[in-house]
Amino acid sequence: MELFESSKHGMSSFILHCFSLIYSDTDFLIEPVYLHWVSGLLHLILLVMLLVSWVRKKFSGVESEGPKGRFKNSSCFYHKLTLFCSLAVSVLNLILCLLDCFYWYRNGWADGKLVTLSDLVIRTVAWGAVSVYLHTHFFNSGEQRFPFLFRVWCGFYFSISCYCFVVDIVLFEKHLSLPIQYVVSDIISLFNGLFFCYVGFFVKNKGEGTLLQEPLLNGNSSVSDASESNKIKGGETVTPYSNAGIFSILTFSWMGPLIATGNKKTIDLEDVPQLASSDSVVGTFPAFREKLESDGGTISTVTTFKLVKAMIFSAWKQILLTALFALLNTLASYVGPYLINTFVQYLNGQRQFKNEGYVLVSAFFIAKIIECLSQRHWFFRLQQVGIRIRAELVATIYNKGLRLSCQSKRGHTSGEIINFMTVDAERIGDFSWYMHDVWMVLLQVVLALLILYKNLGLGSLAAFFATVIVMLANVPLGKLQEKFQDKLMESKDKRMKTTSEILRNMRILKLQGWEMKFLSKIIELRKTETGWLKKYVYTSAMTTFVFWGAPTFISVVTFGACMLMGIPLESGKILSALATFRILQEPIYNLPDTISMIAQTKVSLDRIASFLRLDDLQSDVIEKLPRGSSDTAIEVVDGNFSWDISSSNQTLKNINFKVFHGMKVAVCGTVGSGKSSLLSCVLGEVPKISGTVKVCGIKAYVAQSPWIQSGKIEDNILFGKEMDRERYEKVLEACSLKKDLEILSCGDQTVIGERGINLSGGQKQRIQIARALYQDADIYLFDDPFSAVDAHTGSHLFKECLLGILRSKTVIYITHQVEFLPAADLILVMKDGKITQSGKYNDILHSGTDFMELVGAHEKALSALDSLAGEAVCEKLSRTKQDVHVSGAQDVESRDGNKDLQNGITNDIVGPKGQLVQEEEREKGKVGLSVYWKYITMAYGGALVPFILLAQILFQLLQIGSNYWMAWATPISADVKPPVKGYILIAVYVALAIGSSFCILARETLLVTAGYKTATLLFNKMHLCIFRAPMSFFDATPSGRILNRASTDQSAVDTNIQNQIGAFAFSMIQLLGIIAVMSQVAWQVFIIFIPVIATCIWYQQYYLPSARELSRLVGVCKAPVIQHFAETISGSTTIRSFDQESRFQNTNMKLMDGYSRPKFNIAGAMEWLCFRLDMLSSITFAFSLIFLISIPKGVIDPGIAGLSVTYGINLNMLQAWVIWNLCNLENRIISVERIVQYTCIPSEPPLVVQSNQPDPFWPSHGEVDIHDLQVRYAPHLPLVLRGLTCTFPGGKKTGIVGRTGSGKSTLIQAFFRIVEPTSGQITIDGINISLIGLHDLRSRLSIIPQDPTMFEGTVRSNLDPLEEYPDEQIWEALDKCQLGDEVRKKEGKLDSTVSENGENWSMGQRQLVCLGRVLLKRSKVLVLDEATASVDTATDNLIQQTLRQHFSDSTVITIAHRITSVLDSDMVLLLNQGLIEEYDSPTRLLENKSSSFAQLVAEYTMRSNTSFV
Repeated sequence: MELFESSKHGMSSFILHCFSLIYSDTDFLIEPVYLHWVSGLLHLILLVMLLVSWVRKKFSGVESEGPKGRFKNSSCFYHKLTLFCSLAVSVLNLILCLLDCFYWYRNGWADGKLVTLSDLVIRTVAWGAVSVYLHTHFFNSGEQRFPFLFRVWCGFYFSISCYCFVVDIVLFEKHLSLPIQYVVSDIISLFNGLFFCYVGFFVKNKGEGTLLQEPLLNGNSSVSDASESNKIKGGETVTPYSNAGIFSILTFSWMGPLIATGNKKTIDLEDVPQLASSDSVVGTFPAFREKLESDGGTISTVTTFKLVKAMIFSAWKQILLTALFALLNTLASYVGPYLINTFVQYLNGQRQFKNEGYVLVSAFFIAKIIECLSQRHWFFRLQQVGIRIRAELVATIYNKGLRLSCQSKRGHTSGEIINFMTVDAERIGDFSWYMHDVWMVLLQVVLALLILYKNLGLGSLAAFFATVIVMLANVPLGKLQEKFQDKLMESKDKRMKTTSEILRNMRILKLQGWEMKFLSKIIELRKTETGWLKKYVYTSAMTTFVFWGAPTFISVVTFGACMLMGIPLESGKILSALATFRILQEPIYNLPDTISMIAQTKVSLDRIASFLRLDDLQSDVIEKLPRGSSDTAIEVVDGNFSWDISSSNQTLKNINFKVFHGMKVAVCGTVGSGKSSLLSCVLGEVPKISGTVKVCGIKAYVAQSPWIQSGKIEDNILFGKEMDRERYEKVLEACSLKKDLEILSCGDQTVIGERGINLSGGQKQRIQIARALYQDADIYLFDDPFSAVDAHTGSHLFKECLLGILRSKTVIYITHQVEFLPAADLILVMKDGKITQSGKYNDILHSGTDFMELVGAHEKALSALDSLAGEAVCEKLSRTKQDVHVSGAQDVESRDGNKDLQNGITNDIVGPKGQLVQEEEREKGKVGLSVYWKYITMAYGGALVPFILLAQILFQLLQIGSNYWMAWATPISADVKPPVKGYILIAVYVALAIGSSFCILARETLLVTAGYKTATLLFNKMHLCIFRAPMSFFDATPSGRILNRASTDQSAVDTNIQNQIGAFAFSMIQLLGIIAVMSQVAWQVFIIFIPVIATCIWYQQYYLPSARELSRLVGVCKAPVIQHFAETISGSTTIRSFDQESRFQNTNMKLMDGYSRPKFNIAGAMEWLCFRLDMLSSITFAFSLIFLISIPKGVIDPGIAGLSVTYGINLNMLQAWVIWNLCNLENRIISVERIVQYTCIPSEPPLVVQSNQPDPFWPSHGEVDIHDLQVRYAPHLPLVLRGLTCTFPGGKKTGIVGRTGSGKSTLIQAFFRIVEPTSGQITIDGINISLIGLHDLRSRLSIIPQDPTMFEGTVRSNLDPLEEYPDEQIWEALDKCQLGDEVRKKEGKLDSTVSENGENWSMGQRQLVCLGRVLLKRSKVLVLDEATASVDTATDNLIQQTLRQHFSDSTVITIAHRITSVLDSDMVLLLNQGLIEEYDSPTRLLENKSSSFAQLVAEYTMRSNTSFV
């Protein structure tokens, strides 16, 4: 150390000696005026050089060619830095110039000062010109280095800078005073010169590489291809954060490329980089699951504590790191208040050592920098933790949903489980923001008390007790908030559950004209929810009032106690205390939020933990034997099973059967006999009470209700398997799908809508069968798949699939078609949950009554057919039996193809836009002002807004006034007499404090009132628009998108948006207040403040495009997660049967990562912006402090100057807070934008047309006249019905038949105006149905739809949702539809519960309930859309008999696949590819041996008489 000191002393002595030799003659060389003259001349030369260069380029016509793909290597960084440096030096010189102007203006001018000023002006202009030159010319010129002359100039500049620096050292050694700003300027010039010399002489500009230019010059396509192949989409690259350097991480520069991209184009998901494995749920979930299961063994034993422990364990490193940042931030934030008193005393002239002012400024500035850095990284890493935990929770909930037992599922519907994912997991993720607040409040209170004790002595005890009182006030408020939050979530669950069910069944609601009744149901549920919401938001308002008033309350108590104790109050101490209270205000203000958030998070954690504790499917139901280890494929011994274990009534009793490999087993029985439950017990879905089930081999399952995933048809068939083209084609052929794929606009690449909405029932069923066939399993379980397809296709499927591709496989199939039974090796006859008969067809035919009943009903139907068909068909049948038997549906396909060619019809093939389901629309660009305006003016026309703002302005004025009063009215030191007496001082302060508290109360009350009203109006408006939307909207919009708006976006509008808008307005008013206070003391601060504000606004504008689009992407990426989950829940049985759980879990994790990606980058972008704003604010604060210590003593009041510093400490926070609030508001307001988007959905035609209401008894006759009817589902899709003209006579029965996909169901939809005709018209009893109201039309027609639908509720509410009929009529209808006895068995009779989707009723029973509805309604026009597809032949005969009896004088239009259902019709309409092929009475059509209908009947008869063996 001594050596260093001596060498330092020697060096300075040497410099002094050198200068002393020449000083006598050349003393002007170290005169500042001379140096400024040389500097000015040098910069003037630079200006002239740049001007000449610009003029030469202008006149020679050489212009910059614009950006040609900027720097792709490390030189990019250096050249960008030169631009930044030149701009920074220009700004610095401008500031120095303005400061000198103001200073000399006050203290007088001199000639030397004029030279200095000229130098600063020339420097400002010259460096500004350099930055313009670099930006517009050099970077795009293709030159490898700076121009030669500029490099020479840089050399001179560096030399002069070195010289100036040496002169500064000499003058310092000679104890000559030199303004500090010039020393700083010289040091900056030195480093700037060094850097420019380094870049000019050693760094080449490789930005314009030959790779970018060559393809343009010589057309070398290989080079072009190489460059293209090297382009990697953002979606395939990992976030730069994962491998960023320390500087990049500190300054968030790794976000730069994405933010820059957002400024050039609209960001799409492929532009957003992938997450690093440490943030991706794919990478982190295994460890989380392991920790969760390690304590209790399974997830089913999870408690809230274990869940919290696992979450902490999964992110403990980040949590510790954020705790360190939080600690640093807290300590740094208290440096300001600690030093204020010293600063005020310094301004008052009490200086303890030389340069104390600069030391104080440095301490303030360094503390601010540490505070800024620690806060930015603390916040970013907290969000990182939140994103990770949220994703892990969603994955856990998803995996649990996939394993839930049937009993557990009944307790939690898909709507509720979706809420666990969208609301609860989201809230727990958001809690990361508040993670450290609890211990930080304690630390901040302790630090505050220490500072107060230093300034006020025992007065700090009063502050302590006041703080404790304020914090204790939290307890009741916190408990209330927790209670209200709990109730709010419960009511939200109920609403979401109902909404989810309604959206799933919107088609049936519209067909029945019930949608407005169900909307009122949602509105009622919302009313309950808003009751709790109101209580919750008003409690929050009270909490906010208490805590905004807390600092004022604490300061009143503290200062009052000081007066009573006789502790002298000096302005420095007062200001230090006020600054401390202001900083203490944040943790105290945040405490209610924290307590509220803890309450909400605990509720959410409890809900998720209780969900995770629900029972899984029993894992021991099935004993799985290794593949090939046994001859027996399935064996059930003494099996007793029950869907409801608590019920004494078992579902399946004493089940015993054995199936060997390769056997075909048929299961038959009446509706509700337990057939589907038998398959479910083989799948392991039904809880086992006793017995054993052994299964050997891989299973494939086809459900009775088709479960189709939204996505491509090809993906549905492959179902996770690799494409084997040969096998795929074979499966398509076997399932008769080839013709359908030709008709569809995009073939097997057609995107299927949610729940297969754009496919017919038969197509969905055949895709399901194709999926099973493609899997190449050992055991196939078919739950009545032939009921949804026509006779041709049914026989083709049975032959090609069961007897063809699956001939060597084990197959168990349920069927109501007796004709498929003889082919079985074993037939199981079910009744009341027991197997009453088993054996081969001929063995059991005469051994019992149950099987005889089924076969007898079938024979009866066939005899009717024979009597009608007569000899002609029988002859034809015997002649062509073999041909039809072999070719089946192929004949129809070829005939269809020929017909097309004859009519000259070409299928309307469309491009990608020909898909029904389009990508979710998202707004692009800036959020329109109209969205803000709509939100602000929706409640009471915006009348409350001026009062809210007025209350905040008054609060701010009173706050500033009270602080100003304390600074002015207290003496600067103990020896100065106070201007006012002590009691006046406190009385005025208390009055101002009470006034400001009331302003806060008024502000909060008005704000939550406006927010609550707006949320209610937006909810009602959106739901009305959704319910009035045409069916095409629901076909093309996955319910996930609607549910996302009804849950997440509505939650944001309910509780967040009003606070966000309020926070922006209030922080803006606070900022203006601080600026006003600071400008009172030192208006010169505006010199730095204005450019800083301008830079802040520029940064904000630069940041916003990226942040906005990322926020929109979050909304768009969330819907697929919800939709995938909803689909998984509804298809969990199918997924489990194919053992595909792991694939679906992986898909869910990938979708979650897709949602987390924009979330992560929003967090990074926000901190990128805040870091830069904080830095600029810190610089502003430092300049204002430098200004205050530079002005002579006595020019300004030290107390008022101290007040400006007190406010200035918060300036950087508040300035960043304003910008942050603005950006956050723009991100959050997107929820309003998305809801508003759904308030503008085009509506269906009116429900009632007042001027054209039909007669109350219409339709009286029921004649339906169709004229040139053309229908397409959307403008970009091909026609489905292509010009139908026919008349259905009134009071008669008309049957509609045709191959699957021929347009039968579309015609029915046209009757109900679910789809409006493209051209043509339908009239009923002379009234054009397109001219009357939809409700008038739909309420007068009746329908039994293809997919039987039941709603959660009771039997009564399902039969009579509009509550129009007495119980007697309901019982009568139940008896007529064969359900009376079944309902009487149930405990609640008509009030017995129906679970979600009617899952506790069999498919056939659900169909009978739909029949019950039409029997109650007794309309003149009845439509049956494959109404008896899910019932056995005996029940079908009973239904037909009931319809004949009760609708004998009604027009009955029947779509059926069973020929017997339409044979007794008066007329038969045969459709083929949207055209009428045949229309006549069945008798006439059968007389014509070549008619398609005759062939259809022949096929059915042949199939019924054939054993398929």
